[in-house]
Amino acid sequence: MSEAQAVTLTYEDGTRAVELAREAVDSYVINGQREQPGSMREAFYARTGVFVRLVSTRGRQSLRGCAGAHDTSEQLGHVIVDSAISAASDDSCGSEVEPPELSNLQISVFVVENTVETENPAEDIELGTHGVAVEGRGTSASMFPTLPVENDWNEFEYLDRTCRKADLPRGAWEDDDVTVLLVEGPVFREREPEGSIERI
Repeated sequence: MSEAQAVTLTYEDGTRAVELAREAVDSYVINGQREQPGSMREAFYARTGVFVRLVSTRGRQSLRGCAGAHDTSEQLGHVIVDSAISAASDDSCGSEVEPPELSNLQISVFVVENTVETENPAEDIELGTHGVAVEGRGTSASMFPTLPVENDWNEFEYLDRTCRKADLPRGAWEDDDVTVLLVEGPVFREREPEGSIERI
């Protein structure tokens, strides 16, 4: 497993991360092209993980895509672009984001600052703060840190749902052959589609 490089994002870094994700999604959906990060902020040269999440604000909010990794050997700026494109593709939620949807997408970026292996995940998780990754039995899955608060999950449901996403049985997170990682870092998101950025 790659170790996340020490990186601390300022509000300005986080704002640019979301803007870059937005540019990457727009470029991919409209033109079928990969956006280049261009002249990157210093923090974007760190080799650390990131997750990009797309939520439709039409009607009842629904997930349109989420992609990324908690460990990577690539530079953050490039991982933001690649994760944004993956989130908008049909690989994420089964259907590709279409141009008319862009003005209704709210984009969030979760930048990995640290990962901690835990033997007592239900006790160590801070809901709304920690992302979770489970690894074992030849499979793995990760969950975005805001999900349990948005869905009113407790610690056990959060862990069980992460296991289910990895095609592991409920409660597998308690087994010795499954590793649970708590993923720490800031989440930055648009307050509304294409709007100002907040840190949550």
